[in-house]
Amino acid sequence: MLSDIQSLRMQRKHLRKYSWLPDVFRLKGSVIGRIIGPVLTVTIFASFVAYTDQQGYRMLQTNSIVPLLSVVVGLLLVFRNGTSYDRYWEGRKCFATLTSNIRNLSRQLWISVVLPPTDAQPPHIEGKTPTTNTTASQLRHRKIEAVKLALSFAFAAKHYVRGEDGTRYDDYVGVLPPSFARFDEVGCNLEHTSTPMAYPATGERSNVQECRSGSSTPDHKPDATKRVRHKRSKQNTFVSGSVTPATPLLGSAHRTIDFHAYADEASFPLPLMIATELNRILFNFRKEGFLETIGPAGLNALVQLVSSMTDQLTAMERIANTRIPVSYSVHLKQCVTLYLFALPFTLVSDLGWTAVPIITVVAFTFMGIEGIAEEIEMPFGNDERDLPLDRYCQDLKEEIDYIIGRIPEGGEGLHGYDDGEGDD
Repeated sequence: MLSDIQSLRMQRKHLRKYSWLPDVFRLKGSVIGRIIGPVLTVTIFASFVAYTDQQGYRMLQTNSIVPLLSVVVGLLLVFRNGTSYDRYWEGRKCFATLTSNIRNLSRQLWISVVLPPTDAQPPHIEGKTPTTNTTASQLRHRKIEAVKLALSFAFAAKHYVRGEDGTRYDDYVGVLPPSFARFDEVGCNLEHTSTPMAYPATGERSNVQECRSGSSTPDHKPDATKRVRHKRSKQNTFVSGSVTPATPLLGSAHRTIDFHAYADEASFPLPLMIATELNRILFNFRKEGFLETIGPAGLNALVQLVSSMTDQLTAMERIANTRIPVSYSVHLKQCVTLYLFALPFTLVSDLGWTAVPIITVVAFTFMGIEGIAEEIEMPFGNDERDLPLDRYCQDLKEEIDYIIGRIPEGGEGLHGYDDGEGDD
């Protein structure tokens, strides 16, 4: 029996390669579930018009109006679908470029960050040789944190464009370095006795009182299909006083940030915090002499990679924040509805009941195009047809883990480096 099932699956796979038939009768992944209601409404209305025509009530309209309206509706649908797919494809390109930047930055950090040589500088070597008290194991630990911080930028960007703030999500476990938890914004301060400031972006002021007692947690379910809201770095923050295995970064040992009055007005998203920390790490590596093998040009290349990561985040933010105008979508639906409800009056006199399935097919075609455009216009959500950002991030995490566990590090640095003195 099992062999028969496997043989049937192979036949279906082989058939799909050379035939449209499997996809023609496929319901999963299609837009039928989204448009079945409006299509049935048009079908019922067409049936009613056909019935009244059979009863002798003549409601004939001229055939010269509907063709003109069909041209307008067709042009609107083509533009609508093309615009939505451009947004979908641009979102994919931005995240692919972000992934490439993280791969390059992680590889360069793992190979190029090395200890300076420990032996005496040869007399024929010009320039200065930096010295350090950092051991190889300490440097390796710092490199692992830097590489994982670069990886966490992808996860933070994914949650950012979905309007999901804070570090309470399970996929941050094992990715975001614990040392970075000092930037954790939880809406209250558990280590200081001063009165914590209330965040307007986190909801009502009562949330702060609940945070003091640790008795409740604000219930917020972000809608991934909505636009990204303002002050994303503090809007959906987690204020629970309890720590679970899924939230290791929210322990009281890491709640060391003290809020000031300006925090009510200022905001800084988590991805930008990570990018700023990466720039600080690169600066310290350069200052301590760990990047002398690549020189100033190599350092500039690393900084450019971090800047490009921020550029891609901004491009994805633009897609998430810029919805297709509501008036355009409403007008398109109105035009399609007007066309479909006018179509029966021009066909029933000649076709009778045969016009009903024809109008159903036309409604399925037009409404299906509009339904597809609505599904793909916001590519960063959690729907089945949205971009699989979770899989992209997980694949990148597996690559970074392989680098840390399998790829050998670079050796020692070289004697002497150019400090830029005397350059014009």
